[in-house]
Amino acid sequence: MASPFFQALKAGAPGRPHDRAWWYLAYDQLHSRFLPDRPGAELGVVLVEWPGKAARRPYHQQKLALLLSNQRHFALELQARGVAVDYRVTEVGYSAALIDAARDHGPLRGVTPAERELRQDLAPAVAAKALQLGPHPGWLSTAADFEGNTPGPPWRLDTFYRRARQRTGLLMDGSKPLGGRYSFDTENRRPWKGTPPAPELPNFVADPITLEVGALISRHFPHHPGTLHLEQLPSTPQDAEVLVEWFLEQALPHFGPYEDAISRSARTLFHSRLSGLLNLHRVWPRELIDRVVQQDVPLASMEGFVRQVLGWREFVHHVHRATDGFRRLPEGPPSILAGPGDGGFGTWAGRAWPKSSGDGGACPSYLGAARPLPPAYWGQPSGLACLDDVVRSVWDEGYSHHITRLMVLANLGTLLDVDPRALTDWFWVAYQDAYDWVVEPNVLAMGTFATGALMTTKPYVSGAAYLAKMSDHCHGCRFDPKKDCPITPLYWAFLGRNQPKLKGNPRLQVVLAAERNRRPEQRAQDQATFERTSAALTRGERLD
Repeated sequence: MASPFFQALKAGAPGRPHDRAWWYLAYDQLHSRFLPDRPGAELGVVLVEWPGKAARRPYHQQKLALLLSNQRHFALELQARGVAVDYRVTEVGYSAALIDAARDHGPLRGVTPAERELRQDLAPAVAAKALQLGPHPGWLSTAADFEGNTPGPPWRLDTFYRRARQRTGLLMDGSKPLGGRYSFDTENRRPWKGTPPAPELPNFVADPITLEVGALISRHFPHHPGTLHLEQLPSTPQDAEVLVEWFLEQALPHFGPYEDAISRSARTLFHSRLSGLLNLHRVWPRELIDRVVQQDVPLASMEGFVRQVLGWREFVHHVHRATDGFRRLPEGPPSILAGPGDGGFGTWAGRAWPKSSGDGGACPSYLGAARPLPPAYWGQPSGLACLDDVVRSVWDEGYSHHITRLMVLANLGTLLDVDPRALTDWFWVAYQDAYDWVVEPNVLAMGTFATGALMTTKPYVSGAAYLAKMSDHCHGCRFDPKKDCPITPLYWAFLGRNQPKLKGNPRLQVVLAAERNRRPEQRAQDQATFERTSAALTRGERLD
């Protein structure tokens, strides 16, 4: 059957394809701002699909669909403004495809990719002078914002965020922050009890291009995990605008107070669901921030979102670049995984994921965690409602908001001493918005404390009380957070095991002292619960 995409591409091809300045744009550079400000008739763009990249890890089907549908729509959008598009589907990798394209068009210009892994894939083309890479215009901050007067670690978000706010002038009143504070985080911690009602997410019409992508994934990648929901895929600029307006009008006003809340009945609550489009640059970060700060909404909501995008998103990018993907650490280089990790897919599916090119990333483990990822992360029921509900939502949508990632998935992984690299790879394959520069800082550094105090001040762990306060998952769970939920003894056992590594941490002195003051029989029972729970979940058993 003929391809609607390639038919449309051929039908709309402009003339004079050779008398142009030719650029390569990566799959996460899907915006015309990456091109020079010149008439379309003077430009050509090479776009590349490499199925080998999609097969490198067991990526969620919804993630593959989001990327491919947006890249194909972007190609047609470029062509509609007179840009010549050379769209290549290759079996030999990005560099080989671009070296071949350079023979046709001359040396290509491009933008330095956000992903370290893609930079490595493109290195042969750069070395062969087939591709010349320049600065990335999508970032909101500079190396000077990040480094300041202390170019080495430890790095801290609050220091970076202040500098970025001061330089950009966002939410500033002259030299002072609006409202007298840079952060309103202390006001963003309300549990959600059902009111105000959470807005319903918009759906999108799957056009022939998106339908073709869905069929392609079902045909060529059926062994990849996750559920494919084409009606949930924003694929065009019009779709992106619908999602942006939905967030600004319906979600942003209540985003701040309920930013940390968790609900099984409203998975998104008031979060934007824009991270996947931001990381593909279908939504331009600075344009989005400028629209956010123009809204008539509470300052705590406005600042909370600015802190996520101008603050944390930019910060993790800088840390990832400065450490070469955590390969350069103050205590020395960590081990490197020999090949791309599958996030536990092989154990869950009963068959190994095929090996592919490239290394699997840095494997720091400051606290020495090394246990396997439990099958519960792949949908095997654990008996813990919070974990099972969040995992179910992830494999259904390729999404859950950042507090479920940190305080359910990463928290439990850390309490169970799960190998930080395995958990990182699970996040990488499971989430639509996950790329190495995003997922490695968020999981290796923040979620599991695998890099120590490099960029976070303490492990982000909690017992059942926090989850009972901030979520509704405990209602109907087989465990009572005040009586027999194993998460609380797991928390105390974690503190007990890691006292030697954590005892000098000023933010943990109170809880570490409380752990030392527990009776010997309590401490023994905490450790026994940890061993019993870890063993049962590793075997794929439901907890009693």
